[in-house]
Amino acid sequence: MSARNPGKPIRYRDAGVNIEEAERAVDRVRALARQTFDRRVLAGIGSFGAAYRLSGYRNPVLVSSADGVGTKLKVAVMAGRHDTVGEDLVNHCVNDIAVQGAEPLFFLDYFATGALDAAVAHQVFEGLARGCQANRCALIGGETAEMPGMYAPGEYDLAGFIVGAVERARLVTGRNIRAGDPLIALPSTGLHTNGYSLARKLLFEVAGYGVDSFVPELGCTVGEELLKVHRSYLAVLRALHEKGLLRGAAHITGGGITDNTPRMLPDGLAAEIDTASWKPLPVFELLRRLGNIPEDDWRRTFNLGVGLIVATPRRRLREAARVLDRLKENYWIIGRVIVQPRGESKRVLYR
Repeated sequence: MSARNPGKPIRYRDAGVNIEEAERAVDRVRALARQTFDRRVLAGIGSFGAAYRLSGYRNPVLVSSADGVGTKLKVAVMAGRHDTVGEDLVNHCVNDIAVQGAEPLFFLDYFATGALDAAVAHQVFEGLARGCQANRCALIGGETAEMPGMYAPGEYDLAGFIVGAVERARLVTGRNIRAGDPLIALPSTGLHTNGYSLARKLLFEVAGYGVDSFVPELGCTVGEELLKVHRSYLAVLRALHEKGLLRGAAHITGGGITDNTPRMLPDGLAAEIDTASWKPLPVFELLRRLGNIPEDDWRRTFNLGVGLIVATPRRRLREAARVLDRLKENYWIIGRVIVQPRGESKRVLYR
């Protein structure tokens, strides 16, 4: 049985894939990416694989991480603003390797959509390039995928992969953390890139707000609040590490303080957090009230205004404070490391 001849020629464009639009998008990202290159980039966007020359290390350890922006992208689509989510992604990935003492080397992105809009993609790529430049990280390559039928009209997905390096002797593992070490908190700018599924439900469905709704207690519109950029902590972590003041660090992402703080602790230790040491940002109080969220769930879903927690030697706390003061960084003592209670796994104890 022979296949039916449709008569009229069917092109890739007829299946929903616009190669010309993809080429326009790639041309734009290529120009933006070149602004992030240094002499160690040997082959970047346009090659089948990117090439990067590792130099300046005697006994390097490569540290990598992959992540996505999550449903914050839905807010970007609703608001028609796409220039911040790329920066969110880069900063999130940078933080994930910086807590282990690594310096970012290069970054690759994955941008996927049903029907490619080069103008939207360009905004996303601008954010990626801006984040890479700010963190001195090369945007070395990536993938732009057009997949009709996979995404609703106007929607897209964005993920990233980062590689950094650190001398093996300077790798931060948390093994030197001791009971009694103070825990220093650094503020977040807002939700960063976690908890958006619940936040969207509460703000848009329960409260009935739109992205342009101005909320007095936030001092801005809902869209402006939710699209605040996930900040980078690289400069702070680098400065503390250079002075030997970084025993461990936790990037407070999905799971909040509750789940992320124990990840930096060695066996036998736990974290005691003083909930009176800071006041959660207004957006988190608003969300809690809108959903009558149980406290445990609230603390595991959102960062509550804490983007990073650092463990520093107890006897060198004043020195760490001076470093943070020189950087004009806001910070506070959020708690301390304690001996793990008998019969319990390492965890966070709130008081």
